[in-house]
Amino acid sequence: MLAVCVDVPGGPENLRVGTVPKPQPKDGEVLIKVHATALNRADTLQRRGLYPPPPGESNILGLEVAGTVAVAGPGVRGSWEPEERVMALLCGGGYAEYVAVPEELLLPVPPGLTLCQAAAIPEAWLTAFQLLHLVAEVKAGEVVLVHAGASGVGTAAVQLARLAGAVPVVTAGSAQKVETAVELGAAAGFHHSQGDFADGVMSFTGGHGADVILDCVGGTMWEKNVRCLAVDGRWVLYGTLGGKAVHGDLLGDLLKKRGRLLTSLLRSRSLQYKANLVKAFSQQALPFFTDPHQPALKPVIDSVFDLQDIGEAHKHMEANRNKGKIVVRVIPQNHGGE
Repeated sequence: MLAVCVDVPGGPENLRVGTVPKPQPKDGEVLIKVHATALNRADTLQRRGLYPPPPGESNILGLEVAGTVAVAGPGVRGSWEPEERVMALLCGGGYAEYVAVPEELLLPVPPGLTLCQAAAIPEAWLTAFQLLHLVAEVKAGEVVLVHAGASGVGTAAVQLARLAGAVPVVTAGSAQKVETAVELGAAAGFHHSQGDFADGVMSFTGGHGADVILDCVGGTMWEKNVRCLAVDGRWVLYGTLGGKAVHGDLLGDLLKKRGRLLTSLLRSRSLQYKANLVKAFSQQALPFFTDPHQPALKPVIDSVFDLQDIGEAHKHMEANRNKGKIVVRVIPQNHGGE
C-alpha cells in the first residue's frame, strides 16, 4: 500500500509517499480502507523525531482517519460490515491507504458528513471532550478559557463547552481566528498578541476569572493563566507549544488561587481508557452531528490536501495559518475520497 514515510527526521521536505506492507488486522481489530486523515501537532513533532509512537504501534504518522471497513479481523465482536463508513482514533498509521484499528476505537460516521469532514473529528474532538469532561469535569455555567480557540481542538472545545452549558472564551493568534471562534459560540475572544488576555478575561467575568483553562501553550503564558484563573479553578495543560520552562513563583501564585494544575495526553493512554472515552463521546456528543441542516456540532475544515502534497500540508500547519483542521485526502476526490 502507499503510505507517507519519514526516512530521516526533519522538516516537511523529508516526507515522501512510498510503498510499505499492508497491515493485517490482529485479534479484535478492523482493517479500514482510509479515505482521509487529518493533521495534528503531534504529527509534526514525530516527523522531527521528537514524539515517537508508543511501543508496538505503527511508525507511520497519523492519529485519526475516516474511511470504510475493508475486513473485520478475528475475534471482532461488533457488527462492522464491509464498506461501512467509519472513523477512528489511532496511535499512528493514518497517513496510509489502510490501517488496522482495535474495534473499540471505531465510530460510525454521522449521516450527512463527508469522509473528509469525518476525518477531522476523532483526535481533536475526543481530545477536547476528554479535557472538558474527564479531566476538568466542567459544569454548566462555568467559564472555560480555550487557548488556540481556532485550532482543531479549540474549535471542538468551544462547541462542546456550549453543549455542556458552559461559557467558552478564547484566545487566538489573529482577529480572524477570534472571529471564527466567536461564530462557533465563543462568548468572547482575545487576540493574544494585542493586549493582555488575562485582563480581558477578568473584565468579561466581572473579576471572577476562568473556572477552567484549556492550555496547549504552556511556559510563555503561565503567569497570565494563573492571574485570570478563578479561585478553585482548574488549569488543564495538554501541550507546550510555548515552551516547557517556567521562571517565577508559579507554585505560590497557584496556591493563592487554590488552583489545580492538571495535565493530560491522549495518545499514551491505555486502550481501555480510550475505549471508555470513545463510548462516552458516542453517547453524549456524536448524536449532535447528525442533523445535516442545523447540526449543534460541526467539524471545522481549514483546507484539504492530497496525500502527494503532504509536505505542503505540514508547512501550512507549521505556519499557523489554519483555522480548524487540515485534512489530507488519501483517495483522490474522483474516486470517492469526499
